[in-house]
Amino acid sequence: MDQTTAKLADYATSLRYEDLTPEALRMTGKLLLDTIGCAIGGYHSEPARIARRVASRKSGHPPVRVWGSGEMSSTGAAAFANGVMVRYLDFNDTYMSVEVAHPSDAIPAILAVAEARNASGKAAIAAIVTMYEVFASFADACNLFNKGFDHGFYIALGATAGIGTLLGLDRERMANAIALTCAPNVPLRQTRSGALTMWKGCAAPAAARASITAIELALEGMTGPSAIFEGRHGVFDQVTGRFELAPFGGKGAPYAIERSGIKYFPTEYNSLVPLELILRLREKVSADDVESIHVETYHFTYTEIGSEPEKWRPTTRETADHSLPYMLAVALSDGDISLASFSEERIRDPRLPPLMDRIRISENAEFTRKAPNSMECRIEVKSRKGETFVEAGSYPKGHAKNPMSEAEVEAKFRKLCAGHLAEERRDALMKTVWSLQEERDVGDLTGLIVLDNR
Repeated sequence: MDQTTAKLADYATSLRYEDLTPEALRMTGKLLLDTIGCAIGGYHSEPARIARRVASRKSGHPPVRVWGSGEMSSTGAAAFANGVMVRYLDFNDTYMSVEVAHPSDAIPAILAVAEARNASGKAAIAAIVTMYEVFASFADACNLFNKGFDHGFYIALGATAGIGTLLGLDRERMANAIALTCAPNVPLRQTRSGALTMWKGCAAPAAARASITAIELALEGMTGPSAIFEGRHGVFDQVTGRFELAPFGGKGAPYAIERSGIKYFPTEYNSLVPLELILRLREKVSADDVESIHVETYHFTYTEIGSEPEKWRPTTRETADHSLPYMLAVALSDGDISLASFSEERIRDPRLPPLMDRIRISENAEFTRKAPNSMECRIEVKSRKGETFVEAGSYPKGHAKNPMSEAEVEAKFRKLCAGHLAEERRDALMKTVWSLQEERDVGDLTGLIVLDNR
């Protein structure tokens, strides 16, 4: 194996639950509760229905639960269906670094394998922390977006490492699983360009599912390509370019999971500061009185959600929650951004395009220089009366430097469960998440994720 593979394999085969800090354990609980809540909220979406229909035709040995329905399927099919539910609302966590992504997309795959293997809560927690570490090590070191590839590649690598930790793979099998993850699973960034489709919320769950296949093959003795990162046609030469992995957490260093942000609004993460600012500005000027809105932001926000023509005329939910003009117009009009903001009826509201057309978005070079350590944004609104109002900000609610409390995460979870889970089951689910380290079998947790209105 090459040095990069060796570094990954050594870390993933060495991390133990006993190594984890109270801060890492606390954040793992928050993110796990948030992830399950997002899955419950996304259960009735069309992509989730499609994934469940496919999962219903699969069988597993042993079988694994599809969340919400409680039906049994194969490990991979259940992991994918559960991941699609998590991702649909675009409400799960975001890791802001050189690469921006949602590492919790890999949690359903880890829990699916944990359930299949009757793993303990402690083993699952260690696996989740490992996944975040490996994902973040890549995300901190190299950007895939500018190279035309999708961050699902890093999700798959993180999931493979996490599942390998869960199952106690030895160094050799871990290295082969990593190679078997890399070789066939380099996704295209076109998933998140232009008018977005259902696949936007399915790409990362598909990447995490691929990690299960890689692990299963490695467990049986399948060997993967040698020097998968540093070889002549390896990842460095063909995909990323050469880079050094960022340091792993532990041994006195904070764990990467502590740096992930929890979303306060169900929108693309880089929209959170602009949305907070426009809601403050709404207290000073109404949507009807707006003459123009100028948003200054950093490069990623501008290119990801504020530059393409499709973002000024979204026609799908997937495009709308990645359209900064649309989200600003809705927030200014309604005084809030919620799941209802992305209904088909709201997206097609004829009153929104004229307001979107008064919004201009530009990149501020100084803000780009400070990103991703700071999420700087400045919004200037001019009224029809000739008044000018300005708001600026850096860290949204839920960011590691402006964290949501456990009570706030629970409040978000309750909202996502409303109408789907009876209070008794909801409360039992919350209690089990917060005490997962005491559970002898992860199936005791996943068995509670069954909706009343399935």
